[in-house]
Amino acid sequence: MAFNALTNVFRIAELRQRLVYSVLLLGVYRIGIFITTPGVDRQAMQSFMETQKSGGGLVALFNLFSGGALEQMSIFGLGIMPYVSASIVMQLMTVVVPRLEQLQKEGAAGRQKINQYTRYGSIVLSIIQGVSIARYLGSLGRGAPGTSGFDQVVVPDTGWGFTALTVLSLTAGTAFIMWLGERITENGIGNGISLIIFAGIVARIPGVSANVYTSVQQGVINLAVVLVLLAFMVFVVGVVVFMERGMRRLPVQYAKRATGQGLFAGQASYFPMKVNASGVIPPIFAGALLSFPGTLAGWIPALGPVQQALQSNVWLYNGLFVVLIVFFAYFYTALTFRPEDVADSIKKQGGYIPGIRPGRQTAEFIESVLNRLTFGGAVYLAVICIIPTVLISLVGTRDVQFGGTALLIVVGVALDTVQQIEGHLINRDYDGFAGPKGPRIRGRVRATA
Repeated sequence: MAFNALTNVFRIAELRQRLVYSVLLLGVYRIGIFITTPGVDRQAMQSFMETQKSGGGLVALFNLFSGGALEQMSIFGLGIMPYVSASIVMQLMTVVVPRLEQLQKEGAAGRQKINQYTRYGSIVLSIIQGVSIARYLGSLGRGAPGTSGFDQVVVPDTGWGFTALTVLSLTAGTAFIMWLGERITENGIGNGISLIIFAGIVARIPGVSANVYTSVQQGVINLAVVLVLLAFMVFVVGVVVFMERGMRRLPVQYAKRATGQGLFAGQASYFPMKVNASGVIPPIFAGALLSFPGTLAGWIPALGPVQQALQSNVWLYNGLFVVLIVFFAYFYTALTFRPEDVADSIKKQGGYIPGIRPGRQTAEFIESVLNRLTFGGAVYLAVICIIPTVLISLVGTRDVQFGGTALLIVVGVALDTVQQIEGHLINRDYDGFAGPKGPRIRGRVRATA
């Protein structure tokens, strides 16, 4: 059945063109990964990134989301992270700034204005991050604080000229990636920004697989262990798919409505509440917060002991990571989901939850359900995100890296993209990937009493 649906994808001219368009633009993005910023020694930069992979740090986090572009010190070195950061900040500000909250409620025009502000914020963040990266890389190998143990010169010729050129290159690269993402969203399949992050993470799979194969050949990892890990990976992916699609459906009953066309009977519907309503935001926030001590230890000596404690004590790091994920899950959900607004919307539409009085009691009931779902979602996120550390400690090598934020992003983007493709198929009277959904009824059915 899935094979038939896959063949149907290429029978629809528009869908086929959208897929080709998306793949071509993602190819352009991947080619740009290997264009190095002028004035940077690529080999020295890759050696520096190897030291960051073993010790963690915010630089390694940026390299993950840039698809290895920072490791190459590419013009796409900042990746899409400035846009993601600006989007998160703007989403949080819409809750506390009345003007932005009003724009969000104005429909498409308001959202377009917020997107414009987000782009401006992305450029500002790109400039700030570009200056920081240029000055920091210029100090490597020259005895700067925090660079002990790394004696290669990444930037042979430093100065404000190099800084200006680096900021211009990185900012232009981020702006170009934003443009690619918007083009994919409008003319391709799926969310362009998410697909760019997805492509960057997936592109690293062949390299990781080659490292695992080399480790097996050298006897570092036993073949039986690799087979067990593959089975475990399949199981974890299945759990992630199940949890990402999981939701609690609150039953909503609507009363009879009298219109000019007659009396419409009451309808029974439901309000969906996702188990993981906060997405991958909590792990990103938690990982970035725990990475700051390692990144700033060279500039603030007082943070040195903190970084050493986090690196040497796996249980301390994982414990703080889990606590921060749970905290940010509740924090972000509370900012983006308002039970009072949902209860008010249901009441205005003439609906109610059976057994719950409309208004304040409905809001309290939704909030209680939301708290339980958020706790389950936070525990699920924490378990998935500590899997890489557990695997590394069990296997004894960093070549086996599976799980974490990268897995959540890859599975989430894949599910959203498949859902959009399935929507195109069903709209054109083709069966989706899950098979036929039953008879399709065209036209409008009116129930009268």
